[in-house]
Formats: sequence, C-alpha cells, structure tokens
Amino acid sequence: MRTSFPSSVGYYKGSPASGGWFSLQYLDRTEEDRKCICQAEEMEDKEKRRKDENSSNNDRVTLKKEIGLLSACAIIIGNIIGSGIFISPKGVLEHAGSVGLSLIVWVCGGGICALGSMCYAELGVTIPKSGGDYSYVTEIFGGLVGFLLLWSAVLIMYPTTLAVIALTFSNYVLQPAFQDCLPPFIATKLLAAICILFLTWVNCSSVRWATRIQDVFTVGKLLALALIIVVGLVQICRGHYDALRPSRAFEFSGDPSVGQIALAFLQASFAYSGWNFLNYVTEEVVEPRKNLPRAIYISIPLVTLVYTMTNIAYFSSMTPEELLASNAVAVTFGEKLLGMFSWVMPISVALSTFGGINGYLFTSSRLCFSGAREGHLPYLLAMIHLKNCTPIPALLVCCTATIVILCIGETHNLINYVSFINYLSYGVTIAGLLYLRKKRPNLARPIKVNLLIPIAYLIFWAVLLCFSLYSEPVVCGLGMVIMLTGVPVYFVGVQWKEKPKWIYRLIEKITYRGQKVCYVVFPQEDPSETEPLTSSKAID
Repeated sequence: MRTSFPSSVGYYKGSPASGGWFSLQYLDRTEEDRKCICQAEEMEDKEKRRKDENSSNNDRVTLKKEIGLLSACAIIIGNIIGSGIFISPKGVLEHAGSVGLSLIVWVCGGGICALGSMCYAELGVTIPKSGGDYSYVTEIFGGLVGFLLLWSAVLIMYPTTLAVIALTFSNYVLQPAFQDCLPPFIATKLLAAICILFLTWVNCSSVRWATRIQDVFTVGKLLALALIIVVGLVQICRGHYDALRPSRAFEFSGDPSVGQIALAFLQASFAYSGWNFLNYVTEEVVEPRKNLPRAIYISIPLVTLVYTMTNIAYFSSMTPEELLASNAVAVTFGEKLLGMFSWVMPISVALSTFGGINGYLFTSSRLCFSGAREGHLPYLLAMIHLKNCTPIPALLVCCTATIVILCIGETHNLINYVSFINYLSYGVTIAGLLYLRKKRPNLARPIKVNLLIPIAYLIFWAVLLCFSLYSEPVVCGLGMVIMLTGVPVYFVGVQWKEKPKWIYRLIEKITYRGQKVCYVVFPQEDPSETEPLTSSKAID
C-alpha cells in the first residue's frame, strides 16, 4: 500500500548502517505531522499483516473449501439418484400391492427424508465437522457409539454399496455388446474395478475435478429422468393412463398389511439413501452454515418431485404386471416407447451409477479421514497430500475395501445387512439431536428445528425398524452382529493405551512409509472452522 504524506512534512533521511535496513529519522515536524505519519505507518503495518495472513491461509495444507452451493446440491442429488429409481419401483409396487399406494409411498418417503435432512441441517451447523453421523454421534454419545457406526460403515456399508453400484454400472455398459445374453461375470467385475480405480485416481488428484464430475453427471441424471417424465406426460396427454385412474390405482393384488407397507417404505428408502452425504464433507463447503441447509432444502424436494413424476411416467406406459416382470424398469420403458433410441436408457443408467460411485468415494473417504483424526483409525488416514490437499490414504483404503468386496462376490447378500445398519444409524443420530438439546440447551444453534420434526421422524423410524425386525429377523440380527464386532476392536485398538512398544514402533514405521509413498502430512487445522458454536442467534 502506497501512502501519500502531507507536503508540510519534512523529508526523512536513511542510512543502511543498521543491519541493511533504512532507519527512519524525522526532521522539523509539528505534532500533527508526526501523528499523521504514525497513522500512515500503522495503516501500512496492518495492510502488511493482512497480506501475510492471506498468504498463510492460501499456503496452509488443509482441506480446501471448494464446494459451493451448486456443487453441494450436486453431491446430495448425485448420491441420492443412483440406480435406485431405475430398479426400486418394482420392489415398492410389489410390497405396496397397488399403483396408488406405491405413489403415496414414494411421496411420503421423500417427506420422511425431508424431516431427517432438516435435523441433519441443525446438527451440521451446530457441530461443523466433516464425518456426518459418525462425528455427531461421537460428539454427543462418546467414542464407543461413534466407533461402532464408523466400524460398520468402513467395514461393510460403503464398500458393499460401492461394489453394487459399480457392478450395476458395468452391467449396463456391457449390455449393448451382449444383447442376446448376460455379460460374463468376470468382464463385469473387471470393468467395475477399472471404474473404481479411475475415480479413485480422480479424487486423489483434485477436489475440483471430483466435484466437477459430480456436477456434470448429476445434470446428466436429471436429464435422463426428465426424458422419462416428458415421454410419460406425452403418453398421459394421449390418454394412456389407465393404471393411474383412481378406480384402478387402488386395486390391490392381495390383502395389504402394515408389514408389507413397511417393506415398501424400506425399498423406497434405498432409492432415497444418500440425502445426508453432504454432512460428511462439511469442512470443504464454502460458508457451511449458509450453504449446507440451503443445499438440503433445495435438493430433497427436487428429488421427491422427480421420483414421483418418474413413477407416474412408468405407469403411463406399463401395466403393473409388466413393471413387476421387469428387472430394469427404465430399460423396459425405453424399449416400449423410444424405439430405435431405446439405447439411451441403458447409457443413462450407466452415467447415473458412474456419478453415484464418484459421490460415494468422495464422501466415504472423508468418513475415514474424520475417524482417523479422532484417533479411531490409524493416523495415516488423517493425512492429506501436500500439494493436492486430498486425503489419499483414506481414498486408497475405500478403494481397496471395495475391490475386496467385488472379489468376494457376495454383494447382494451383504446389501440387506447394509440397509438395516444404514437405517439404524439415521435413528441414533437424530435421537442424538434430542439428547443434545437436553444436555446442552444453551449451545448456539444457527438453525433450530421444531422438536416435533425429530420426534415425528423417530416415531416413523421406530415403527419401520420394528416391522423390519419382525419381517426379517435373521437379516437384522446379522446386521447387529456385524456392528457389535466393533466392540472388542474399540477396546483393544482405542481404549488400550499401554500397548507393547513394538506395536507402536510398527505403527510408526508403517505411518512413515505411508507418508513417503503418498506424499502426505497432517492438515493444519483452522480452529475457527471446527470449534462448536458459542455465539450467534438461533433461528426457530
């Protein structure tokens, strides 16, 4: 900053005698002149300090805030819209028993997600840490409960989900080449592994690249669903909506029961899963206390509308019997209505799942990063690349676990356990919101939802969970067993502080080698970004 001195101020003379620096000597000045010069020098010092601080912030090795509102919406929408909407309508209709009730289930499923997402918005701005459910539960209930969620997520939940989505992607990509038969399973696995490796490389290279891929493929998903919706509306305008007439829409194929309706909601919840994933990357969101809730409030209603209209479009061209007989509803829809352009649907599903894989990798690696930062996983996973500022060790762990699950090949059995564990974690997290309200009532909350919202969600959650336990006790029981295997691991790995010295030396050696191979260091924390809020008005 250049400063102009008053003309009445005398010159100063300098000498390089003092350590090479010019010393300032004032000659023939009035008191006002000296004050003016002092003020100018203070301004220069402040400006210099500000520039030094900005330079320091830019050079700090930490997770970069590169997720704006658009990318935040893309992460939520991109993680929700995967293969579910192209496959789940069959399961929802099968358990609901009628077209009308299945549409109600889709709308109510979106409403339940909206209730849950509002609770997560409050938690996200009150505890502004990356890691989502894990970070909130650890902060509220302590290390053991948080570790159990982390253990089940890292061991089974995210690797299995990633493997299933990657296999779906490769199936749809290879389908045009094997029109008369199913693609070879080895080719399907190989392409799935290549896809995961490629997206892992992208996420290791740049956060910006990863978010741009998410933005582009989210737009692609919405365009594919918009095509289905537009074609369906054209069919309705032509009078093809027999299955949607009220007289036929509520014709049940069997006697409806509460248990079957609960299972229909579970099928819909699979298609809606991913609505909480932005909370896993809170520390990389630009102005999270503004953009986190905004992204949630924009994305969830949009996805609910798109899902409901897509199902209406399906029923405009397919009878309930045809839909139930299809293993890939969108592909059957394309074959019936798009003629020579029916290839668009398999490609659209493939693009949708590709974006879903990218989103899951991006968010699940941040969960590993958060767990390691809390001391619940090896510290190497809490390190980021010195130049790219990406959590490379955490990404490599997620990639490796997914490829192991792919090689095992039991993904479809494991996905049932994953759904139960995932749904259980939602309820525990939102119960934590109520507990935090009671435990720390004076904690500042920029967003404060009405208590009826978490209570309503928990009532619905408890009913659904009870009927799930009643309908599929083995699946739910094994899901609990998988989660509880983390208890001895927690006490040995985390609570046991006085381990033999050779264990510490081994861990230190592995960490050192890992740092050299991945070129990673611990991030430099900015306390203002992660400390709990102590001021700000709460919004009721």
